[in-house]
Amino acid sequence: MSDRLLHEVQMETGQTISLVQGDLTAQEVGAVVNAANERLRHGGGVAAVILQRGGRQINVESQAWIQQHGPITHDCPAYTTGGDMPCKYVIHAVGPVWGSGDEDEKLKETITGALQTAEVLSLTSIAFPAISTGIFGFPKKRAAVIFFQTFYKYFLGNPDSRLTDVRMIVFDEPTTDAFDRAWQEVFPA
Repeated sequence: MSDRLLHEVQMETGQTISLVQGDLTAQEVGAVVNAANERLRHGGGVAAVILQRGGRQINVESQAWIQQHGPITHDCPAYTTGGDMPCKYVIHAVGPVWGSGDEDEKLKETITGALQTAEVLSLTSIAFPAISTGIFGFPKKRAAVIFFQTFYKYFLGNPDSRLTDVRMIVFDEPTTDAFDRAWQEVFPA
């Protein structure tokens, strides 16, 4: 699948936020974000695709991270190299499970934690999947609004951020439709 740019906005602080239908693992960015679990067991969903495309090294580095740092939290993701993918890093972020309580706030923490980790790594670009909207059951449109509002708020609060290219990568039609509707709510033309 080739990438299809659906929407793009340039913020007054200089960052570009875009919504792209495409393949997360093919993004030529500083980091892609993995929708991970707290123990970095990459068994299904986005994590399995990243491991398949990125190679065994990502799993080896993930397990070494867990041994050294312990389980990851919503606001403090882990990172590994990108393995065989074109990105330099994978930022492993734990999103909330729908029904676990305070899901909106946890998703905001997950997104902000990934952006802050990209800053620590001195990156200029990052690509996110629709974290928590698959097997974790977070309603897609609700998550999309939170993603876009969190990106916007983050850059308003961090106008000197090195990040200049933030991509929201969606794949399937239901997710694409939900994120497209949310975009039009958050960033009206």
